[in-house]
Amino acid sequence: MAAYTTDDEQIIGKQFSELLASCNKICKNESDWEMINKAFFLAKEAHKGVRRRSGEPYILHPIAVAKIVVSEEGLGVKSTCAALLHDVVEDTSYTVEDIENLFGPQVASMVDGLTKVAAALNEDVSAQAETFRKILLTLSDDIRVIIIKIADRLHNMRTLGSMPRHKQIKITSETMYLFAPLAYRLGLYAIKTELEDLSLKYMYPEEYAAIEAKMAATAAERNEFINRFISPIREKLSQAGIDFTISGRVKTVYSIWSKMQRKKIPFEEIYDLFAIRIIFKPNNYAPEKAQCWHIYSLLTDIYTPKPDRIRDWVSFPKANGYEALHATFMRPDGIWAEVQIRSERMDEIAERGFAAHWKYKQNHDDEDEFDKWLKDVRNALNHPTGNAADFLENVKMTLYMTEMVIFTPRGEARKFPVGATALDFAYDIHTNVGNTAIGAKINHKIESIYTKLNSGDQVQILTAETAHPNIEWLDHVATMKAKQAIITYLKRVRQNNIERGISIFENRMREFGITPSARLFRKLLPAYDCKNKDEFYSKLGSEIINLNDIDTILRQNSKNKILKFWTFEFAGNKPKDVVVRHSHDVDNLGGPKFVAAECCNPIPGDNITGYRDPRSGDIIVHKTDCQELITLAAQKGENLVGNIKWSTYKAESYLSEIKIRGIDRIGILQDLAQVITVELDINIRELHIQSHDGIFEGKISLYVPDTESLYSLISRVNTIKGIDKVERV
Repeated sequence: MAAYTTDDEQIIGKQFSELLASCNKICKNESDWEMINKAFFLAKEAHKGVRRRSGEPYILHPIAVAKIVVSEEGLGVKSTCAALLHDVVEDTSYTVEDIENLFGPQVASMVDGLTKVAAALNEDVSAQAETFRKILLTLSDDIRVIIIKIADRLHNMRTLGSMPRHKQIKITSETMYLFAPLAYRLGLYAIKTELEDLSLKYMYPEEYAAIEAKMAATAAERNEFINRFISPIREKLSQAGIDFTISGRVKTVYSIWSKMQRKKIPFEEIYDLFAIRIIFKPNNYAPEKAQCWHIYSLLTDIYTPKPDRIRDWVSFPKANGYEALHATFMRPDGIWAEVQIRSERMDEIAERGFAAHWKYKQNHDDEDEFDKWLKDVRNALNHPTGNAADFLENVKMTLYMTEMVIFTPRGEARKFPVGATALDFAYDIHTNVGNTAIGAKINHKIESIYTKLNSGDQVQILTAETAHPNIEWLDHVATMKAKQAIITYLKRVRQNNIERGISIFENRMREFGITPSARLFRKLLPAYDCKNKDEFYSKLGSEIINLNDIDTILRQNSKNKILKFWTFEFAGNKPKDVVVRHSHDVDNLGGPKFVAAECCNPIPGDNITGYRDPRSGDIIVHKTDCQELITLAAQKGENLVGNIKWSTYKAESYLSEIKIRGIDRIGILQDLAQVITVELDINIRELHIQSHDGIFEGKISLYVPDTESLYSLISRVNTIKGIDKVERV
């Protein structure tokens, strides 16, 4: 391999010197320095001559990851060595045994955990999903592996600009799907927010740039207000003899964008662009919790508080160890502002997450919320319910969650994500309690097991031996434990049904003298509305379907069900018509088949990305921001198809759907029909309206040629008297 140039050596030396400077706080003796130097020189030699896509020497990447591990995550010497060596085993001839001989078992174990999985274990599990699963398996022994992996992902995101577009979508999807939630759950808030911002920057560059520009334009005005708001607080706390620092922190581009999307409002209507943070040095005369509330009390002498907006995470810390008191006060201009109150210890845990959590816990043996979460994930790892993708979905459920406290009949406090139901509570008590749940007493009142819980509720579960889970239950749980238990039960029942269905089917085929074949199932599956043989057997075994009319079906000729023509194309190719067909159609018309994804229903004008179905070979076309695509890209990114675009070769009408809400009045339906069908000349396929308490809500399915026409329609419908809200579904 080619040697480094003089310029390369200077850049590498400068970056390594910066790493060494940051290691002053973690190296306790000469052997620590020797270990870091040895790891660097081994990695430098191993990656000699290799360059990143940007053209820079590859060794700069592990140096950058090691700097993040030390400076931004607060890990120690062995973790720094593992970060420097994290790609050595994967990309070079060095083995894990070599690393163990040179650096010991802990570093070798971390490097082994960080080594990527080369290939999927079977056709149903993606390489990425299996990689993620292997990373999470290290929770069983060393959580530092995940923290180093997050640092690796952060540096990759910081240097993503040199990658092609479809690779950017794949990597940002992985980041949003797993790495940002993991950073959040491990308490790495600064890294989590940067990962989100970078993901938005590459996924929606125009929207990101627009928000960033607007924030820059209002910075001076915002800073002036922050100073005015802080001034009386600083004076009040100083008079009380409190040792503190106070600052105003601007919200991230991603959090602002998310609020704009969630509330369907423009940037100009978002007022809480910043939060005030007070960090105090605790005294020895009162608990930190009491001192937080004392500061809150002093603030109420200056500004009016909003009682229903207090978030008490000092009494009930988050599962990732986060502690703080959040309160909202009326600003001088009549707008509410959030104030966060924390001690220095709380702030270090908030910024450094797991590393700080462990440092402050060294002398305490009691199990806290973070330990309980780790225990739940370890249980999931030890008792997997399916393939890697299923496992990831289960774990992901526990990552991003706003927590609430629910009480047992005896007053024991248990934490759940907002949105959890009585059924989640039942499974949290015990799997058998969940499997036999029929209802719940919530605050002494009998309710359905599907009832969503509120923080502070007291819950008692009612059971019956004859009760058992059904597939509908999966739509009414929000915790990993509950979902896993239900899936385990349903899989056991489904397997029994499949075996029964196979027996029924084979006996019936023997009556006809037919041997089951792929051709036979191509005819039967669409007729019984089944996607695959297992679904067919399961429905047959559970008596959802029967074979009473199978002789008629067998005599029918297969017919293609062509829906309509779409005009997708690969960028750079001449446009051509591509037939879009149901996924269960089986005849191959030659060339790639494009299927419009039913989950997001893209229409011309939408940003789109293709996903090649590994079984059928069809290219499923999704909107780029489709959550289903983000999940697929994170789990099976190797199947993404780049350079898909809409063709202008021909214009068609495409099915889309809008949701409307407003004040009910006589004639509103007539006005809607007049605007849509007469004024805009757009065909309505279906219209569903419900009215209650003077408010109506509904959905309208219509045929539009492109997004421009759709959004023009939305804008025009919004002007109809009584219409409050119109949005695309």
